[in-house]
Amino acid sequence: MKYKIKEINIDAGEFTVILNVKDAKEMGVRSLDRVKLITPKKTITAVVETSTSVVEEGEVGVLCKVLEELKGVESGAVDIVRTDKPHSVELIKHKIDGKSLTSEEIREIITDIANHNLTDIELTAYVMATQLRGMTLDETTYLTKAMVETGDTIKLDKSPIFDFHSIGGAPGNKITFLVVPIVAAAGLLIPKTSSRAISSACGTADIFETIARVSLTKEEIKNITEKIGGVIAWGGNVNFAPADDIIIRVEYPLSLDPYSQLIASVMAKKKAVGANFFLLDIPIGPGTKVTETELANKYANDFIEIGRRLDMHVECAITYGGQPIGKHIGPSLEAKEAMMCLEGKAPSTSVVEKSVAMAGILLEMGGIHNGKTVAREILDSGKALAKFREILEAQDGNPDLKSEDIIPGEFKAEILAPSDGYVIFLDNKKLVRVARAAGSPRDKGAGLVFKKKRGEKVDRGEPMFEIYADNKHKLEEAVNLSNLIKPYQVEGMIIAHIPGSGRTSTYSK
Repeated sequence: MKYKIKEINIDAGEFTVILNVKDAKEMGVRSLDRVKLITPKKTITAVVETSTSVVEEGEVGVLCKVLEELKGVESGAVDIVRTDKPHSVELIKHKIDGKSLTSEEIREIITDIANHNLTDIELTAYVMATQLRGMTLDETTYLTKAMVETGDTIKLDKSPIFDFHSIGGAPGNKITFLVVPIVAAAGLLIPKTSSRAISSACGTADIFETIARVSLTKEEIKNITEKIGGVIAWGGNVNFAPADDIIIRVEYPLSLDPYSQLIASVMAKKKAVGANFFLLDIPIGPGTKVTETELANKYANDFIEIGRRLDMHVECAITYGGQPIGKHIGPSLEAKEAMMCLEGKAPSTSVVEKSVAMAGILLEMGGIHNGKTVAREILDSGKALAKFREILEAQDGNPDLKSEDIIPGEFKAEILAPSDGYVIFLDNKKLVRVARAAGSPRDKGAGLVFKKKRGEKVDRGEPMFEIYADNKHKLEEAVNLSNLIKPYQVEGMIIAHIPGSGRTSTYSK
């Protein structure tokens, strides 16, 4: 039976359609069951919701994601048939039970994820299973390969290809905006594809899209890289490891990033762009994803081994992440600080020092001796800024952009020091919570600017950091949250005063 398409302008997370309860009963389906929408050109699997009023009998309410897939259906109607849940749901249950999965089983799960055949509930079960049960190195290898094979890839006409990535956890880690132009200015190819935020205040793609277009096609990524040497693109737009971005959508509200999934996510996207040499940044310290040296070493060894299995040379840098990198957190704010660093007006040294060190390793991987020295010369000479402007122009940004042109959110509040003393601790996770309460990463002007960082002296009533927001209500929420959770610690030189036993009063004559 054909059903008339009724457009419903709701962007639900999963592929969803709405049937009238009578049609659903006749078809033998209930809410959260699946149906297939059949057209002359394609067949789409969707999750069912039912209603007595949103659609009439004979109609199918089509939400945005399904509607996008149905573009070009001339008749305005589709055939709908009931379909069973995919076998991959049973395989997810196997992982919940702690069983290891074969290459074929993992590929079946990833294929169903990429084809939108799993509901958000089933996706969440998969994420929780990998979070709690983990995966073996073999399973992680199968997962990585399946994610590559179910998506698109790029093959550049030139080689070798270089890439780098940070596993995250250190807020303000905006070094991509320096590393890519430094490496490209040195004559190496670096097609950097980046993700959006999962558990952080913002991802590289969230930051760069405030000043340029990040939703590039794979042809654009290829052409820009071959012409300029570097690109900064959102990986989710080019169908690289498409299952990953679907999984990230479920991970984000839970602030989860399972160990094996993280490795597969990173390595699949690097393999998809044809990377031959890959450098991984592993920030370590309180409040990061990796708090212990032992775990950092495990990540490094596993990434290197997965790289070997994928014919990719991988090196890892364990970096300091005990407090934010630089002084800005949030999309526009981090873009602003990155531009300041490229212009030679860095508000702090940490972004520049880390960027030069990481770029130096990549240059040495490419056969350039004294990589760190060369990287600093490229930055100090203005060659990196010139290359960055080329990348901006190629991605429809303003090639004449200056740091002062980037404006943060219009609403601002200061968080003041409660006492005299020294900043002895900034809590990464709590600071991210405050930035997200202010609206980051969705609100591009939201975020934090630090006036004081660890080890610096502060007077009572002096600003510790500023909170920016695009929305007054969100600013108030962020201020209230900051006051509640206190994402910083200020102490004097005397941390505590404990009188000796039996002491009851001070001496007096």
